[in-house]
Formats: sequence, C-alpha cells, structure tokens
Amino acid sequence: MNIAVPKETHPGEERVALAPETVKKLAKAGFSVAVEAGAGKPAFFSDESYKEAGATVEGDYAKLLGSADMVLKVAPPVTGGGRNEVAAMKEGAIFIASLQPLRNLEPVKALQERKITAFSTDAIPRTSRAQAMDTLSSMANIAGYKGALLGAVEMNKYYPMLMTAAGMVAPAKVFVIGAAVAGLQAIATAKRLGAQVTATDVRPEVKEQIESVGAKYVGIELKADASAGGGYAKELSEEDKARQREMLVAQCAQVDVVITTALIGGIFAPKLINKEMVMSMKAGSVIVDLAADGGGNCELSKPGETVVTENGVTILAPLNLAATMPTHASLLFGRNLLNFITTFAKDGAFVLDLNDDIQAGALITHEGQVKHARTKDALEKSGAMAAR
Repeated sequence: MNIAVPKETHPGEERVALAPETVKKLAKAGFSVAVEAGAGKPAFFSDESYKEAGATVEGDYAKLLGSADMVLKVAPPVTGGGRNEVAAMKEGAIFIASLQPLRNLEPVKALQERKITAFSTDAIPRTSRAQAMDTLSSMANIAGYKGALLGAVEMNKYYPMLMTAAGMVAPAKVFVIGAAVAGLQAIATAKRLGAQVTATDVRPEVKEQIESVGAKYVGIELKADASAGGGYAKELSEEDKARQREMLVAQCAQVDVVITTALIGGIFAPKLINKEMVMSMKAGSVIVDLAADGGGNCELSKPGETVVTENGVTILAPLNLAATMPTHASLLFGRNLLNFITTFAKDGAFVLDLNDDIQAGALITHEGQVKHARTKDALEKSGAMAAR
C-alpha cells in the first residue's frame, strides 16, 4: 500500500504527519511511503532523513497524492488557493488527519464528494485500546505544557518561592480550570516550576488526578452529573453554572495566573470567565486561554491575539499551540498514526473494518456518505441555512 505525506500549508502549521522514525517503522511493516519535498523542514526533518528512513521524496504534490492509497496529514486537506489536495487524491483513497470535522465542514464535504474514506484522529474513542492512537491527547499534552510556560513568561513575578540575600520571594499562585489532558499537564508543569497551584473541574472524579500532580482541588457540589464520558465534560445546568461562577470569581481574584482548558465534548469552549471576573483580578495577573481554538473560555479573549485590559490583566489566547513545538509534536502525532495503521494492517495494507469500534468512531466519510452523525447533522443544518 502506498502512503503519501504532503506538506502542511495552513498558516502557522509547523508539524508534519510522519517523522523519519515512523516512516522507517511503516516501511518495515510493508508499506511504501512517499513524502512531499520540504514537508518535514518546519519540524527540522530534512528530505535526506526521510530518504534514509526508506521514503521517496516527491516535489509535485498532485503526483504524490494521485498515486497514494492512503494520505496522512496533521490538518484538514486544502481545497483552494491554487492547491486542491482532495481533487488530487484518487477516488476511494483513505485519508487520515485531525479533521476536527465540526469545525471544518467544507473539507468534509469535499472528501465526501470525492468518495474518500476519511478518518479523523480527534474522533478516535477514548478507550484503553485506542489510547496509543489518540492524537487529541498527545497534542493537548503539549498545549498544557506550553501554556504553563507562557503564563510564566508573561507574569511579572517568579513562579517559585526563592530565598535570596534580599529576603524571601513568595511563590506565584496559579489556578487551572479544566483537568483533562491539557489541564493536568499545565498543573504538573506549573508545579515543577515552583508555583502554588489550585485547580478545578466540573467532573468530581478528577479530584484525585488533580491532587496526584501536585495541585489543590477546589470545586462545587453539582446538582447534576457533568461527565459526558470518554474524559469529556458536558454543559452544566443553569443552577450549577451560577454556583460555579461564584467559585471562579473568588479563585480568579486571588491568583497571579489563570490557565483555562475547558472544552465541552472536546470541541467547543464554554464561556467561564466574564468581563466582571477579569476586572476583579489583580493588576499584572495573566490569563492563558488554552481553549482559544474552540472559541475561548474567557469572554475577553481574542483567539490568536494577546489583550491587555484596562485594569492591567494580560489575556493570551494562543491558537494551535502544539504546532509551536513541531519536532516533538510531529514525533508524537506520527506515532499515534503508526499505532492506528498497524493495528489494522495485514501484509503491508490497511484493512477496513467498519464494525471495529475504533474505526467506526473515527470514520467521517466513506463511499460518498458522511458517516459521522454529528458532522452529518451539522452539514444538513449548514445546507438548510444556505438555502434560506
């Protein structure tokens, strides 16, 4: 089976779907891998390193994709601006990437029309069996780490407690909202840097996890269960939202850095910090909104920008943080893809088994149909709105 790895051309995307080490393992498993020239350069992987790993390097993206049985990317396929990756693929090919289908309906529609079998790695079920394939968790881990560092850089204080000849400096106080993968990594990183860390999550079962990485848990007793399963949270009732808001007001007012990571269903960001909360925070404090890709947890966040409020609070809303650490992000992403592919491989080919829970969960389009229920609903609604 021929696998193609094209360049990532979305602005700010520095990752590549496969690193040379993963190419070598796929070649050993019987796959033939071709990489577009320069695809690994932003992540510091040379064309020569891919050749040494057993891949061929192709300069013409259309030729590369047209001869591929399987196409691997990090981001959704490009369908305009002089580069149409979906049109270049042969009908019936397999496409695997972090599609984020609910946010990228146009590429999904193009894949459907081209009769591509598309899997989205961010839709892989969060089960023990699929853990090694979960790119969403791998990339969230990087985002949590980098988010804690950004808070330390922007803050006007030290993170750790220091004893100096001039006297003691008290540790910074960091508050993390959301304790899934990104949140737990942000807690652990801030703690390693010496900060005093508190954290909250609407899922009470994560209290032990928060404490295991060194933070103090703060939270409210919920009237209704807020766990959506698979490590995700669901939206709170209005009553619970009001009680949560009171807790957040109190916590945000007394800390130096707030790191938000909350996503509903792993996709959409609830607005947890409103303008009044920001105005109650101390001058010089920092908010790092790691949910910016989903719209942001802070009402004043501007995704992709840094804002300084009138009362001196700095709000960072970085997008696609994993791409800012492209070497390790590409290594981890590629390993996730390797695990997904080789789990279903036989004699150097990927075997479709749509009755398998992992393949079925990650499947977005197949044989000209949208198979992912939520994406299908979103496409139908967008079509109905366009018709109006």
